Amino acid sequence: MTIKYFCMVMRINIDCNGCYRKVKRALLEMPELESHLLEKKQTRVIVCGSFIPQDVAIKIKKKTNRRVEILDIQDLSENNAEIEDQKQQVTSPQKTNERNMFSLIETKREVPPHNHRVHYTNCTF
Repeated sequence: MTIKYFCMVMRINIDCNGCYRKVKRALLEMPELESHLLEKKQTRVIVCGSFIPQDVAIKIKKKTNRRVEILDIQDLSENNAEIEDQKQQVTSPQKTNERNMFSLIETKREVPPHNHRVHYTNCTF
């Protein structure tokens, strides 16, 4: 079984600061989680990373001794493959000749003709 990249939303009752710290500590101890977000007022926890969602929920339940309810699971591994393909296309641009590039810059720049005559008729000294 391959582990895919998931983003999971859970509901965990976070009543006090002690519960908040306990849940946060449990999340930080899991190396498979790349990012997490604790929303204390909405009692939601959002985690993202390469993991098996049910295993993460069970680990949090065991470590915090709190009820964990999975609200939503999004599989982002399919989008990841498409994004990696796009990155590879962007990172391998067509090579341009530096001399050719600089010659284009110089030819586009036009210098206006310089008028050497200066008229002081409207100037006040």
